[in-house]
Amino acid sequence: MERTFTAFAGELWIATGDEGEVREALRAMGDEAQNILLFDDATGRQVDIDLRGPAIEEARGRGRPKLGVQPREVTLLPRHWDWLATQPGGASATLRRLVEDARKTSATTPSPRAAMDAAYHFLTAMAGDRPNYEAAIRALFAKDEQLFTSLSQDWPSGIRDHARALAAPAFGG
Repeated sequence: MERTFTAFAGELWIATGDEGEVREALRAMGDEAQNILLFDDATGRQVDIDLRGPAIEEARGRGRPKLGVQPREVTLLPRHWDWLATQPGGASATLRRLVEDARKTSATTPSPRAAMDAAYHFLTAMAGDRPNYEAAIRALFAKDEQLFTSLSQDWPSGIRDHARALAAPAFGG
């Protein structure tokens, strides 16, 4: 699953998509793209992107860096190293495959805790001064979807809908 971002101008939900899509939506706004807040949907945290250049992913070439691979230490038990040695492609290729499989699995099924954290960070920035904010956060961490939905009902639709979408996996949805 690709990393997605959501942009807001005040209470107005501008765009949600990958970095390039959000960048294009903001560029299309021209001079109206002021006071924009951009959030990483996986974490709910505010981020910055440079509207002048290509996306980070577009700026980097594919493959290994020119200066070579940066090795890092991995501590495994001898039986783990023995098993890795028997795998096709060797230890490095097997570890990369395992990590990629785990990333794909976790990307398609966000953990309830990660969803709570993302919704919390987003709401702190965008709804911290709204009525029922604190009660809604308590409902979020209590996994009380009905109460969370009720408490957020009167918030601006963009903020309310995005918060509910971020929180949905926390409630099992």
